[in-house]
Amino acid sequence: MTEQTDMIAEPATKRVLLAEPRGYCAGVDRAVETVEKALAKHGAPLYVRKEIVHNKHVVESFTDQGVIFVDETDEVPHGSNLVFSAHGVSPAVRESALQLELTTFDATCPLVTKVHTEVKRFAREGYLILLVGHEGHEEVEGTAGEAPDVVTLVDGPESVDALDIPVDTEKLIWLSQTTLSVDETMETVRRLKEKYPTLIDPPSDDICYATQNRQVAVKTMAPQCDLVIVVGSKNSSNSVRLVEVALQAGARDAHLVDYAKEIDTSWLEGVTTVGVTSGASVPELLVRGVVDLLGDHGYNDVSSVRTAQETITFSLPRELRVPKKV
Repeated sequence: MTEQTDMIAEPATKRVLLAEPRGYCAGVDRAVETVEKALAKHGAPLYVRKEIVHNKHVVESFTDQGVIFVDETDEVPHGSNLVFSAHGVSPAVRESALQLELTTFDATCPLVTKVHTEVKRFAREGYLILLVGHEGHEEVEGTAGEAPDVVTLVDGPESVDALDIPVDTEKLIWLSQTTLSVDETMETVRRLKEKYPTLIDPPSDDICYATQNRQVAVKTMAPQCDLVIVVGSKNSSNSVRLVEVALQAGARDAHLVDYAKEIDTSWLEGVTTVGVTSGASVPELLVRGVVDLLGDHGYNDVSSVRTAQETITFSLPRELRVPKKV
């Protein structure tokens, strides 16, 4: 008779996969530095229309330094200093600032400015414009404000059927918000082209490189993950999209948190591999906080999943650049 022993399996190594690229993109970096330089040059109070970027920590940090965030320019005292956020503004907002004789610093992401330029160009050329984006988002409001009479918002694939533009419209083009899900946008465009055979594509992709890169990194990482934690704020479009992308790409579970302290440790039950990434407006120190908390729970094997190398940088607004030494 052979003695039988129970085999006890060794526990699997708890590990963290860090998506790269993640965190600050060039546009956010420029916007945050614009506020920092304007504060250093002009002091507080400094006004910012809307949130400079959609991140709770960044906004609270600047508030502590004397930055005052407002919803509209008419809340800013006459002659004050005002920063336009990274999401861009409409011509009407610029005109309002001019009437109040405000000194303005434009932190609009150059990739958002590109879409504004496209709207103005195609409006001049007699096109109707279908703007794929989320209703109420500041970027969409600013972009549509360039030519409100010819821009129609398309908020996702489900909204296509309700469009009442004639199907035989000859000059029709689609443009998009820069921070959307690539896959969802392409599905929206597919439905639009089914309905409007004359619809043409923009001259170049409007969804920004950083949004696409962060989504690709999560798609690559997610199939290996039991859980994906996305660091970012709930009003950050690109951060919310990363949670959706993670789930669609095969992660068993995914959550959005501003800070490590928001992680519910019950999420970690039965979890071997945790993927971690962050939206394009998230400082790296917040990601480090999440990694440290995971380390406290035994997730000490940390490795990166890199799918792209980002080298793009954007210049500061002219008024805040340091003059070059001759």
